[in-house]
Amino acid sequence: MNRIQRGFTLIELVMVIVIIGILAALAIPKFVDLSGEARQAAVDGLAGALGSAVAINYAARKANNATAIGFPNCDWADDLLQGGALPPGHEITGGDIDPDETVTCTVTHTDSNTYADFPATGVD
Repeated sequence: MNRIQRGFTLIELVMVIVIIGILAALAIPKFVDLSGEARQAAVDGLAGALGSAVAINYAARKANNATAIGFPNCDWADDLLQGGALPPGHEITGGDIDPDETVTCTVTHTDSNTYADFPATGVD
């Protein structure tokens, strides 16, 4: 008589569990570091927004737009964002900017010490 096999043997189940364990051991370290990369991406996005806001303000000021503001210091960049403030836990560092001079300003997430640079052009 022929026996019909139903299910898996214990050895087959153990081998599948071992393979899953090996794959998990290889994949977990890649996912652990994602939080740091996410923080850096958020700071990079904020730096991009600040750089764009500064460039738009510079162009508007040169076009004599009444809504544009003078921009003599990197610390003023947050005034150019919608809402007029940086997200909590961020700060901008940099120095004074002469009119029509382009400098590099830095935005930092203070809790994680991640930072990104953005260009800023001064306008009087």
